[in-house]
Amino acid sequence: MENDTQPVSRILFITGGARSGKSRYAQELALQLSPTPRYVATARRWDDDFGERIRRHRQDRDERWTSLEEEKYLSRLPLSGQTAVIDCVTLWLTNFFVDTNQDVERTLEACKKEMDLLSHMVQQAPGTTLIVVSNEIGMGLHAETEAGRKFADLQGWMNQYIAHLADRVTLMVSGIPLIVKPGGNETTGINPISNKTNPGYFPE
Repeated sequence: MENDTQPVSRILFITGGARSGKSRYAQELALQLSPTPRYVATARRWDDDFGERIRRHRQDRDERWTSLEEEKYLSRLPLSGQTAVIDCVTLWLTNFFVDTNQDVERTLEACKKEMDLLSHMVQQAPGTTLIVVSNEIGMGLHAETEAGRKFADLQGWMNQYIAHLADRVTLMVSGIPLIVKPGGNETTGINPISNKTNPGYFPE
């Protein structure tokens, strides 16, 4: 009897505070799912120092990874049928937020449209896994500036939207993944990832 089962497609959303282990967990998960994953960097080169940080992060990934860079239009990338880490939503939102002159409604509309396109692509392309990394900036100190408060609201609303679209949501706390929206291990064959690698500090 022929096996008509198609490869699983899914969106896995990983969120948490700064230095909570989000990127490490996302990359370990991607390598568990594919021997040759994609890494989508959303950072913009704001200055030479930021450019150096991007270069260092790129060097942290070995030859198994294919690196892609896209500041805004993620749906244009060749991710169909691939396992890809998108890192991160916060920097991606920042690019839209700056380009719209801090217009929250326009930024939210544009980013929701991109996520809808990505979600549609995942639904139509068997074997596609998008591992989306974000930050819970609203769990920190209250922003002192109007722009900071607007962005914190924007980040929270966008995280909610992505979590709604995602097949599984993981909250990282001190390097430990907490599944807050199940659906991964039961249906996708994803194994738990050890929290004992590189104890003490997990750079993001």
